Amino acid sequence: MNFINKMERRFGRYAIHNLTKYIIGIYVLGYILEYMGRLTGFSVLSWLVLSPYHIVQGQIWRLISWVLIPPPSSNLLFVLIMLMFYYSIGTALERTWGAFRYNLYIFGGIICTVIGAFLLYAIGGPMISVYGSMAFSTYYINLSIFLAFAASYPDMQVLFMMIIPMKMKWLAYLDIAYLLYDLIRGNWATRTVIIASLFNFILFFLATRNYTRISPGQMHRRQEFKKAVHPKMAQGVTKHKCAICGRTEKDGDHLEFRFCSKCNGNYEYCQDHLFTHEHVK
Repeated sequence: MNFINKMERRFGRYAIHNLTKYIIGIYVLGYILEYMGRLTGFSVLSWLVLSPYHIVQGQIWRLISWVLIPPPSSNLLFVLIMLMFYYSIGTALERTWGAFRYNLYIFGGIICTVIGAFLLYAIGGPMISVYGSMAFSTYYINLSIFLAFAASYPDMQVLFMMIIPMKMKWLAYLDIAYLLYDLIRGNWATRTVIIASLFNFILFFLATRNYTRISPGQMHRRQEFKKAVHPKMAQGVTKHKCAICGRTEKDGDHLEFRFCSKCNGNYEYCQDHLFTHEHVK
């Protein structure tokens, strides 16, 4: 947490504000390129995918250009709904975290994905890297943005399938189940992207949690504070008090106290005034 605070103080002025707007613009451009490829039969996106094999061959633009690969979808209405949804949660996260932390989360997911792609290339070789390169898109980074929003606003309600009201935390559980399903049935490229996006989510939230409250020193200070304060708080605090004479159980063990059912309000009296007091109306 202190490390991120220091980074924000030093580099916060370089943060990109309204980053979600630029992300949505990149998606729109990616969908346009995908549509043009379908019309012309020439896939421009195939020259943009994150392929470490081609990168080491000199096509270094692929280190960045892969973010143009949009989330897969064949339904224009679904694309519009998806873009509007991610714009709303992205801007909400930026307002909550601040521009620098939101930038750090997004670019951290991109960097983790690039590192995962090169690890896959180093372990599996060129064939696996090239075959699975189309899996390296921002699709799972989007899901990590959703998880981050659900972790920040777990009790916010949204309309699932535009009909069913559901809290964000339950949708996040469904999202995690879907990620685990893809993790099991997918190829190694898909698994690498999922692990990279989840690693970014876990790393970011672990790094931004304040752990001083559960440190041994802080817990010891709280215990000492309770020992010092609680006896003082206990002095003068009584369970019973007569509304007429003001006597309490500390004035004698023989005293008994009862509430009067005929008085309007919670009035308690000792045995000497329980039947002789004037009822409060």
